Amino acid sequence: MTLALTDVTLTYPDGDARLTALDAVSLHVPAGSTTAVIGPSGSGKSSLLAVAATLITPDRGTVTIDGVATTGMSRARLTALRRDKVGTVFQQPNLLPSLTAAEQLQAMAHVAGRSPRRAASRARELLASVGLADHADRRPHQLSGGQRQRVNIARALMNEPSVLLVDEPTSALDQERGAAVLELLTALTHERATATVLVTHDPSHLKSADTVVTVQDGRLGPQSPTAT
Repeated sequence: MTLALTDVTLTYPDGDARLTALDAVSLHVPAGSTTAVIGPSGSGKSSLLAVAATLITPDRGTVTIDGVATTGMSRARLTALRRDKVGTVFQQPNLLPSLTAAEQLQAMAHVAGRSPRRAASRARELLASVGLADHADRRPHQLSGGQRQRVNIARALMNEPSVLLVDEPTSALDQERGAAVLELLTALTHERATATVLVTHDPSHLKSADTVVTVQDGRLGPQSPTAT
């Protein structure tokens, strides 16, 4: 289970011209590993994440998820691929206020047409894996910021994705809670063999990654392993 971007170029309209957001980007993320993506604001990090999630189709190049190339896929097939193969951890958890922690996860399985009984069991299993076994029946307003982000992570894993895309997951947390969330993401990546991409602006997060790449003006620098 891997994620690969090969020679990906993405442009946007900019008046009479085109603005290059990604310029011949190639990135390979093996299963069970975390690649941290860093760079200044406007460098192309968000565009890279959107292309990896198949939310945006690049002008050129190929995105391959778990051995499946997405080039030429219909919108319906891309939607199904995202649902079944891609989990996304957003900056803000965006939990539904009326649902319990367990129900947040079960809703993902319902969208995928999974068995309700199996979904209920898996939701509680995942909440236990992120340290929230005793909080499954609590609603968002009854959870701390760190706990809500843990629900966010568990929800992203609900449909057993091959790829996990993580966008600034600790931006709303203090240092201690943020470090705990990063440690959890690293452990779950290894345990569940996901190909994880972590977009971050915080240098302290880099030690949690297996590989670090820098984006600058839409170009990717060399992939470098972190020190062990």
